[in-house]
Amino acid sequence: MPKIIIGVMGPGKGATPQDLENAWELGKQIAQQGWVLLTGGRNVGVMDAASRGAKSKQGLTIGILPNGDRASVSEAVDIAIVTDLGNARNNINILSCDGIVACGMGAGTASEVALAIKSQKRVILLGCDRETQVFFSKLAPTGIQVVETVESAIALLQQWVSV
Repeated sequence: MPKIIIGVMGPGKGATPQDLENAWELGKQIAQQGWVLLTGGRNVGVMDAASRGAKSKQGLTIGILPNGDRASVSEAVDIAIVTDLGNARNNINILSCDGIVACGMGAGTASEVALAIKSQKRVILLGCDRETQVFFSKLAPTGIQVVETVESAIALLQQWVSV
């Protein structure tokens, strides 16, 4: 049986301290569930924090890199997939996941949420401002779930992946 892959998407350099804290805790709890963590793989922001959180609990981490080399990979990524696709790699991120959590928001994260909506995948928004919540909820009234805590995100993911 294939492993469950959970994607944590979020800003790189623009991540807030709260985004980083949430991402680290998400990574940790994803690993505790026995799920595989998938991120954008770089050594900054939400990607790095989630990967480090998962590694703190001996979780398996995958990073889908936008570049043509491993120069920017997080040292907490076990499997680095080099794409040389730039932002087009966001589609790989989304299509490879069984569950998706947007932890904070930036332009790249917004594109990933939009790709998830187009692919009819459900997305959890964690730590996103009200305008972001309203915008994405209008695009996918049943596909977007807004939560305030990591525990709520994990509870939703448990429901989604058990079906």
